[in-house]
Amino acid sequence: MDARWGRPSVPAEVIAGFWSGIRAGLTREAAAEAIGVSVSTAGRWFVERGGVMPPLSAGRRGRCLCFAEREQIAVLSARGLGVRAVAAELGRAASTISRELRRVQHHDRHRVGYRASTAQADADRQARRPKPAKLATHLQLRREVQDRLRSNHSPEQIARRLGEDFPDDPEMWVSHETIYQSLFVQARGGLKRELTRQLRTGRALRKPRRRPDQRSERFAGMVMISDRPAEVADRGVPGHWEGDLILGSTESGSAVGTLVERATRFTMLLHLPGGRTADIVAKAMIAKIVGLPGHLRRSLTWDQGVELAEHIRIAEATQMSIYFCDPHSPWQRGTNENTVSLVVARLGWSGRLVPAA
Repeated sequence: MDARWGRPSVPAEVIAGFWSGIRAGLTREAAAEAIGVSVSTAGRWFVERGGVMPPLSAGRRGRCLCFAEREQIAVLSARGLGVRAVAAELGRAASTISRELRRVQHHDRHRVGYRASTAQADADRQARRPKPAKLATHLQLRREVQDRLRSNHSPEQIARRLGEDFPDDPEMWVSHETIYQSLFVQARGGLKRELTRQLRTGRALRKPRRRPDQRSERFAGMVMISDRPAEVADRGVPGHWEGDLILGSTESGSAVGTLVERATRFTMLLHLPGGRTADIVAKAMIAKIVGLPGHLRRSLTWDQGVELAEHIRIAEATQMSIYFCDPHSPWQRGTNENTVSLVVARLGWSGRLVPAA
């Protein structure tokens, strides 16, 4: 409902405070509590934006009146102070206060006096400068992106391929972030929300990246990814691997281990017919890795799954350094995540693993 005739909306600066808390690593509940709104209200803001944080510059500029100043204007005006007195009290120009008080003439016609909440809602409404999303206005580009999403291409792949397939037509170029935002933030228009099922994560909401937990080590002797040498990140030297497990159905209890080399994307599978306990995974991994030349056994990056509880034994047997990702941070093993998703998509995996031969 238009803020002029219904209940005033929450001030933009309050909403910006919620997103600042999310950006700082707070949960939705903690961020809502910090700014004094209900969890359901904060959850609605989160879902409306698909978990995508607004830009840092989304807050109001310093030259604009904030909600606290508007509340002060309301109090001082109710006391009978004139425009110049109110301006002096706030350190603002008298013309600014005069314009602000005139908002009541077109904003709250059926009430007497100035109200900070309705004035703030009106200011927020007038400050919006929505720019039409490229995928909402460019029909050919939208169709091209939708078709490629349905073919299980990732937004990153689509963005790169469009530049190569249409080198002389910048109107057919789009960044992967624009694709993600058009999927997650429905207010931007363009792509339909159901296409999020074609993403390799299958998520309809973006999961904010939080700061690493400060909890104690999951396993003794863990070395975190923050201590991994820069040589690993630049992919210039082969021999650095990422790994994980692909799980089958609950009934079968099946699993396959994956090892992907970061520089070449060469992939090896670990046969785990007896289960996925730490001992079984360690034996399979050692048997697979020790056959590699020494210069291809530099490091391994894994998540904090219990299957790697025997990491010290693996490191000693293979002479590899093992690094652990932060909790709930699959992007820190992006090479493995992407490779596994491509394999699953190519094979049309239905959720059940065929036992390895």
